[in-house]
Order: sequence, then C-alpha cells, then structure tokens
Amino acid sequence: MSRCRRCSPVPEEVRRAADLLERRWTLSVLYASLSGAERFNEFRQALGPVPPGTLAARLAELAEAGLLERRLVDARPPRAEYRLTTRGRELARLVDALARMDH
Repeated sequence: MSRCRRCSPVPEEVRRAADLLERRWTLSVLYASLSGAERFNEFRQALGPVPPGTLAARLAELAEAGLLERRLVDARPPRAEYRLTTRGRELARLVDALARMDH
C-alpha cells in the first residue's frame, strides 16, 4: 500500500473524539441534552430502548470528556443532573445539524 504524500496523519484529538462518538447512543445523548433532557429518566424517555447501564456509562463518559457537567442536586431523594458544557454545546449543535439534513 502506498502512502499518501499530501495527507497528514489524523491528530490524536480527532481519534479520541471519534472513539467516544462512535460508541452507541453517544450522539443521541448529546441530542437529547440539547433538547432539554437533564435527568437520567428524561434521557431514557428521549432515547427509548437504551439499556440503563449503557445510558449511565455514556453519561459518565461524556462528563469525563468535558462535554456534560454532572451536578448533584440536594433534594429528597438526591439526584444528579447533566448539562452541556460550552464544548458540549458546540458539538451538540453539529449533531443537531446532522438531524436536520435532508436525505
């Protein structure tokens, strides 16, 4: 296989972002967050048949990546809310643009 002389290698940041975004349900979680979902059950309602363990993992991964902010709310019972960060809103706008594309 010959090497492309005009191509630059894919930056590590792009590879890491692609690894995160290629996971099932990740783009849907971002879209739901942009649409107003903040609590776990709101995400479940918006996404439909997502397994609870998978949703919990995606929310944690997006928070760890700095795309969602996880906030603990001091209520009875205590609960967590997830909100898009500035970086998350930028990415979610791209997801929204994908949703509006005509086929």
